Amino acid sequence: MLRNDIQFPYGAVYFRKSNPPPEDWERDYTTAREDGLNIFRHWFMWSAIETAPGIYDWEEYDRQMDLAAKNGIKTVIAELIHAVPDWAVRKYADALQVNADGTKLGSYMGVSAATGGFSNNGGGAGALTLNCPEVKEAAGKFLTALASRYKDHPAIYGYDVWNECNYSAEVDYSSYAKAAFRIWLEKKYGSLKVLAKAWNRYSYADWADIEPPAHMAPYPECVDWLQFKRDNFYDQMQWRIDTIRAVDQKNVIAAHGISGSIPNMASNGCDDWLAASKVEVYGFTWIQARKGTEPWKTWYGVDINRAAARGKPFWHAERQGGPLWLQPQVIGRDKEDGRVAEPEDIRIWSMTSLAGGARGVLNLRWRPLLDGPLFGAFGAYGMDGSRTSRSDMQSAMAKWANDPARAALWEAKPIRGEIGILVVRETQEWDYLLNYDRKEKPYPEAMWGAYRAFLDSGLQPDWVHIDDIDAHDFLYFPYPIMFTAKQAEQLRAWVEKGGTLIAEACPGYFGDRGRVGTVQPNLGLDAVFGVHEETVEFMPDIGDRIHFDLDGLPVDGGGLLQSYGLTGGTGRGRFTDGRLAIVENRYGKGRTLLIGTNPSVAYYRTDGRKNGAFFAALLAWSGRAKHVTLDNSNLFARVHTGEKGSFLWLVNPTRTSQSTKVKLAEGLGQPDFAGPVWPVDHIHGDGNIEVSARDVLILPLRPKSVSQW
Repeated sequence: MLRNDIQFPYGAVYFRKSNPPPEDWERDYTTAREDGLNIFRHWFMWSAIETAPGIYDWEEYDRQMDLAAKNGIKTVIAELIHAVPDWAVRKYADALQVNADGTKLGSYMGVSAATGGFSNNGGGAGALTLNCPEVKEAAGKFLTALASRYKDHPAIYGYDVWNECNYSAEVDYSSYAKAAFRIWLEKKYGSLKVLAKAWNRYSYADWADIEPPAHMAPYPECVDWLQFKRDNFYDQMQWRIDTIRAVDQKNVIAAHGISGSIPNMASNGCDDWLAASKVEVYGFTWIQARKGTEPWKTWYGVDINRAAARGKPFWHAERQGGPLWLQPQVIGRDKEDGRVAEPEDIRIWSMTSLAGGARGVLNLRWRPLLDGPLFGAFGAYGMDGSRTSRSDMQSAMAKWANDPARAALWEAKPIRGEIGILVVRETQEWDYLLNYDRKEKPYPEAMWGAYRAFLDSGLQPDWVHIDDIDAHDFLYFPYPIMFTAKQAEQLRAWVEKGGTLIAEACPGYFGDRGRVGTVQPNLGLDAVFGVHEETVEFMPDIGDRIHFDLDGLPVDGGGLLQSYGLTGGTGRGRFTDGRLAIVENRYGKGRTLLIGTNPSVAYYRTDGRKNGAFFAALLAWSGRAKHVTLDNSNLFARVHTGEKGSFLWLVNPTRTSQSTKVKLAEGLGQPDFAGPVWPVDHIHGDGNIEVSARDVLILPLRPKSVSQW
């Protein structure tokens, strides 16, 4: 249910009561219109609107909508029922969410709004649990009133539900959540006896005896608790959507997360795939001031959302447009590392997201807050709403993006990457439980290490959910220590049909419910990889001492160590002590390569100083060609294709101009240097292409490219 009244949504989050001040609104809207912005998102906070039970104060929100209509700006209504009215905290005090240690949440000032009614747990859930029927009814009445009031307003674009889809790892241990957990368990297991056996707890006499685990550890009860919380909170997301849809069937339903699937899918419910599946437009918050400005991080932020959107439109829903001052994420970092945003930063951060496939950009502040700990943060405009060099850059990009000549550019989408990084939720959940009390966190290090290694090799690595593997033919599985028998069968069948799989050590070592297999590789994968396990060492704290070779190429290991005996495969490398480390195998029509440690962890921990040649060698082993070959590793390339045209994006995140020669893979066509879509400084006669500092070059491709994914 997409809107066609905006070619490219380009705007900002504007009103978070009580900022900006009312006397500036009319001027601000005029400025936004003149600067080419066409969409605003506002926080419609339950705590700021329903001032007493059934008493609503819409005045300031009505004015936002009317000003938007007057200035030709569309509005996304961000429902914030997790900003809870103070009267509701008193009235439903028994429904306060409870942390694992028994402490109750309360009503606090919101860091991002300087407005009351927010919880103190840092997650995206409110102080009151929606598992309480009375709270859910009250919140539902507010959502119904909200949608009823604005569904036909000429300014409305749609609704953003569950701001930054995530929840605290510490909640919800309220009596209402416990009751919901028991119902969930009964539905899953059918009987108390079956549950008791699955959990290895043999003295349950009544469902009321069941308590959720307060301490996370690698046991089945903790797996169930993690999965219940995910189901519970996302069911509540669906309830929000259904409540709005019962009133408004025509306007867009959107949501945005925090690109948190790696590493916070297990702990904080950051499941971008699940969230995106529920809405028409997905998006993400990505703030370099909080994450760091390393190019691979910026690419990760957009690429994980492109994968999760599964072809749906997605936006960079909250992009930094100004500085960040006193927050803990920036302390000790260099000034240039996102702390003080310059116009060129606005350009490269936005353009990288667009090169990754995002088709909308909203700054997370139109202008900064004037109070609270986030005063002065993120706004492209000044503290008084005046234009700045940053807002001038934003304006230029907004007008460029909405030029009708850009229509073909936005219709085109990135082609499928040369390799996919496999994402399995159960793997992350088990690593979270297994390493809960340990400082070593090999799972995120392996995932990010593999992604960055292939990105640095000049590839486009795609994040591939286990449910989506049939759309890909070449996968890398970092740190695959646990998954289910059903998922193992998916992988087996996928390889048999012709897929190429590279897996790191201990694939499926832990099977269903986290139980170790007595035959390794587990779950029948010994046949797929053509090996049996000879030895295994779980010592990630000294994993940096692991070394091996691939056909004589020295490689650093990390994480775990698993050595092999051959049962059909071919050895390709050994650990320094002589044990077999790498095995190649053919299975059905497919190929596998099993690596008995985690070289991805070494790449991550050494900031790319180790194993670059190894990951390049893996591409050579696969026989795949790069989409785009550049002779300058400071630059990144993406190819977009569509029915109306195809394009080459060259991205330069550095602070100096960069030149390169370009070679495209067979079938992708050739760059048209005569008509760049985004300007180029200079194209040398020797065939070099120059891309300005913190900028991109977008060139049409001729002839028509391969089909999009």
